[in-house]
Amino acid sequence: MNDNTGHIPRILHVEDDQDTREITAIALELTGAVTLLQCTSGEEAIEKAAAFGPDVILLDVMMQTMHGPEVFAAFRQIPEVSDVPVIFMTGRVQQNEVNELMSLGALSVIAKPFEPLELLGTIESALRRAPAAKERVPAVSAC
Repeated sequence: MNDNTGHIPRILHVEDDQDTREITAIALELTGAVTLLQCTSGEEAIEKAAAFGPDVILLDVMMQTMHGPEVFAAFRQIPEVSDVPVIFMTGRVQQNEVNELMSLGALSVIAKPFEPLELLGTIESALRRAPAAKERVPAVSAC
């Protein structure tokens, strides 16, 4: 997976469930080269996002302390990530809930459990829509 410039995509995944983090990491490994940063809470992700410089953010909706929409709002206040495409991941996919998440400005909403190919397709779409790659900092592997 790349953005047609040879740039290795940087994906920030914010998820408090260990099993979902592992499944997501395995799915992303199928794509080849990506740099993945997985954070277990919104607070950690907010702290690390600017330095990591993600191209796409995968964001869980229901987390222990700070829910996805709150984290999303915080990301929009951080200049380095304010325009990064966000894909919400949630087990609650009633149409009104999806519409609410999309109205916040999310690129997409993926239902959990998810199909790996659907996840990869959505990320590839996000990369095509992402702003041009900025100068990046060295890869980070964990929060």
